[in-house]
Amino acid sequence: MRRGVRPRAAPAVPGRIQLLVLDVDGVLTDGRLWFSDRGEALKAFHVRDGHGIKQLRSHGVRIAVISGRRSAAVLRRCRELGITIVVQGAADKLAALTRIARRLRIPLDRCACVGDDSPDVAVMRAVGLAFAVADAHGDARHAAHYLTALGGGNGAVREVCDWLVAQTAS
Repeated sequence: MRRGVRPRAAPAVPGRIQLLVLDVDGVLTDGRLWFSDRGEALKAFHVRDGHGIKQLRSHGVRIAVISGRRSAAVLRRCRELGITIVVQGAADKLAALTRIARRLRIPLDRCACVGDDSPDVAVMRAVGLAFAVADAHGDARHAAHYLTALGGGNGAVREVCDWLVAQTAS
């Protein structure tokens, strides 16, 4: 994991992260939208991201998903991974995060997030530790503390989870 492209205040101590917030399109998926002939949106998730999420959860870090879109596939994948905090159709992702953090009694500086585009920037700037996927838009890259080596939907979330687990263990 390499240093982010925008100088920001020192990020939170990774071992103190209690909540990881994930975007979906462009983070858990490669950002492409596939539609069936019936108009159903299809999404592809990387299995390694799922394993990383499970590993991070086993280290006591909560996981939340906040997406601007709605998808039954997202709900199904989150259920498979044991992610119970799922907000879809969020026009204001920061407001959604604030509600989640308040409900869980987790300060924002103990939250981390992974984003890829402009709608994620407010959340990325509010949390203690922000990651942008390698193929993120410049807005998200600029707001990140760290940039992944892998792109969205291609193992970037696993990379973040592995890094956070390693930081917690040290």
